[in-house]
Amino acid sequence: MTTASGVRSPDVERGILVEQLSRRFGDLKAVDAVDLQIPSGEIFGFLGPNGAGKSTLVKMLATILAPTSGRAVVAGFDVRRQQGKVRQAIGVALQEVGLDPLMTARELIVLQARLFGTSTGAARDTAERLLDTVGLADVEPKKRVGDYSGGMRRRLDLALALAHDPRVLFLDEPTTGLDPASRIDIWDEVRRLNSQQGMTIFLTTQYLEEADKLADRVAIIDHGQIVAIGTPAELKRGLGEEVVELSFETPDDAERAAAVLADATPQCRLGDGGLRCYFPVAAHEVPGLVRALDQASIPLRGLTIDRPTLDDVFLRATGQSMRGSEEHDAGEPPTDAVAR
Repeated sequence: MTTASGVRSPDVERGILVEQLSRRFGDLKAVDAVDLQIPSGEIFGFLGPNGAGKSTLVKMLATILAPTSGRAVVAGFDVRRQQGKVRQAIGVALQEVGLDPLMTARELIVLQARLFGTSTGAARDTAERLLDTVGLADVEPKKRVGDYSGGMRRRLDLALALAHDPRVLFLDEPTTGLDPASRIDIWDEVRRLNSQQGMTIFLTTQYLEEADKLADRVAIIDHGQIVAIGTPAELKRGLGEEVVELSFETPDDAERAAAVLADATPQCRLGDGGLRCYFPVAAHEVPGLVRALDQASIPLRGLTIDRPTLDDVFLRATGQSMRGSEEHDAGEPPTDAVAR
């Protein structure tokens, strides 16, 4: 954060500071002059549609990709000039999980901890603790990672990211592929790391509920630029206090309804085959909505009233819904060798 005198807070210098950070891949500007200030000890949620630049930004902050321009400081170290110190201070669990298929989970965690200077005995203790944390303690000890399921590999990758007790943890869709119970276990561990160890956590996710429940603040990136930022409550409150959801028999009916209501009710947006309209008090607006659709001979299948969600915020900021999306940034080479 910046103080009233214009001086940055030390909490930001120890957390994550991003100034005009950009990354190009040929003619594609994957990240476009992004500014972020994330104080130490914050859980920061990062959302965006397919190809928006999320993973590209994370990789720059983790020193896996070099920025084209701009500046970033992570845990007090510059990502361009102090790459080794940044890597000592961070843990990273990315979408592309690069694990040796011939080793066991315990061997990998012990190796990871030893690489960061932990003694052999302490590394073994760390391996047992982390395997229990991510729900792999009961797996056959000699089972090789190459025989793990995708979900098991995701859990192991998180354990590896925590092997050296990092100050800043980057989690790129950490619960993708996990069952609901395992996802909740990971949420609990994220909260514990943050509350008990003061760890700064930068979380990208395709699960809006995850961002809503875990993040102190959320940012949405679209076409390489930040288009919304704030606490989940602030972002939802900015849309209005209530949402009227209108459902129709066909997508064509929904599009016709959007056109009919566009002038009188500009806060209505298409999404998932229907319309979602945002108002301070929905009950005041419903009669007019129904009357306008009836006059236009557009059959209404259903109408519900609810509170705004982060998906509504996402829809307004990007023009599309995030529900059910799977995100992988376009335009960049795959990165299988990850510096955790």
